Amino acid sequence: MKIRGSIEFPDPESRERAAKVLQALAPDNLRNMQTEITDEKVSVQFRSEKIGSLIATVDDFLMNVKIGEGVGKALGSESEINKGTE
Repeated sequence: MKIRGSIEFPDPESRERAAKVLQALAPDNLRNMQTEITDEKVSVQFRSEKIGSLIATVDDFLMNVKIGEGVGKALGSESEINKGTE
């Protein structure tokens, strides 16, 4: 039996940030993951035979997203700091 799950980023602000992070993470996507990035929708679908595997995949993915978002925020803060020193 296939188990499926998805994560969607519904509002425009989260879609923009999510799209950047998901594009950066795309090379690490597993075969059981599919990312969709459009103007209307940013989502990730997961498939697995076992619920434990699905949960582990989603957990790893969310940890990577959290790290990617943190890097994005840090880079944004750095560029704001650098604007003041130019």
